[in-house]
Amino acid sequence: MPGMDTELCTVRANGISLAYRVWGPQDAPPVVLLHARGADGADWTEIAPVLAAGPRRVYAPDLRGHGRSDWPGAYAYELMRDDVLAFLDALGIARTDVVGHSLGGAVAYLLAQHSPGAVRRLVLEDVPAPFPLDPPRPPAQRPDGDLPYDWAMILATDRQRNAPDPVWWDHMGRITMPTLLIGGGPTSLIPQEQIAALVELLPDARHITLDAGHLVHAARPGEFLEAVEEFLSPADRTPS
Repeated sequence: MPGMDTELCTVRANGISLAYRVWGPQDAPPVVLLHARGADGADWTEIAPVLAAGPRRVYAPDLRGHGRSDWPGAYAYELMRDDVLAFLDALGIARTDVVGHSLGGAVAYLLAQHSPGAVRRLVLEDVPAPFPLDPPRPPAQRPDGDLPYDWAMILATDRQRNAPDPVWWDHMGRITMPTLLIGGGPTSLIPQEQIAALVELLPDARHITLDAGHLVHAARPGEFLEAVEEFLSPADRTPS
């Protein structure tokens, strides 16, 4: 949306520096956008201004090991979850809507399990269920040249993706807030039956499919925004 200002900021959270982008009025209801592996908060540049016009205060952090946030060498989905919790605390956000894509979606559902009171509504965009991979994903090969993320993060999250902690699945029932799951359809690299399995397990889940592949919000931003706006816009929104 032309004319919508974007701020690039940093904050100390969970012992590291997290970079984040922010849009919208300071006193508007918050929403946090969590990017996929290998991306950063700039991935939401087309989506965030539209959500901010709601009005909302939209935050898009770079997860640890990505972009301008610290690359501390220690990586795990749970550490990223704790980073986001500390990020919310540092900014004085008691309760927020959360939108997560792929790895960011897994971080988002771990956050919702761990601290359900902190999440008002949850959107999971093309997020796999935490099933062990059989056969396991083979070791990734590092691309040549400089990377916008820490390669150690790729290796660590691959290991967890191959063999996720069973408690991730066991605790799905703790996600009691309204949840929207958006699948990318048959061309996505995520098996869509895994998204359907999450829908069956979550107590208050809604499910739509946009046949866009894995990058739903990038490939079909208008339809993605329409679905997310409708889901996040009940009259009971209140600022944090």
